[in-house]
Amino acid sequence: MQRRLIGWGAVLGMLSVAIGAFGSHILKPVISADYLKVYETGVQYHMFHALALILIGLTAGQWGESNRLRWSGRLIGAGIILFSGSLYVLSISGIKILGAITPLGGVCFIAGWICFALEAFKRKN
Repeated sequence: MQRRLIGWGAVLGMLSVAIGAFGSHILKPVISADYLKVYETGVQYHMFHALALILIGLTAGQWGESNRLRWSGRLIGAGIILFSGSLYVLSISGIKILGAITPLGGVCFIAGWICFALEAFKRKN
């Protein structure tokens, strides 16, 4: 679990940089300033939560594997896909209904952080 979380965190961090560079160099002249801001929000949350996956993986290495840490990683990963992914597609396509998916990703982020916090507070040592 530890290596998988750290590995996925690193891959998703790299993708965040690549997607951010794509937006900055390719999309900037093509999409509106409002949509560029939406895109940048997706990139920012993408990177923060890629780092969170690495943190969860490192924590699993220290504390040992647990269902809460496993679910924390799964939920954070789902949040990146749903939250950031929907913002990327929305900003490029202009399809506003995709904004309805974004809060589901936000809920995944919150639930992932809750699982992580519960693991920390319920630890015996």
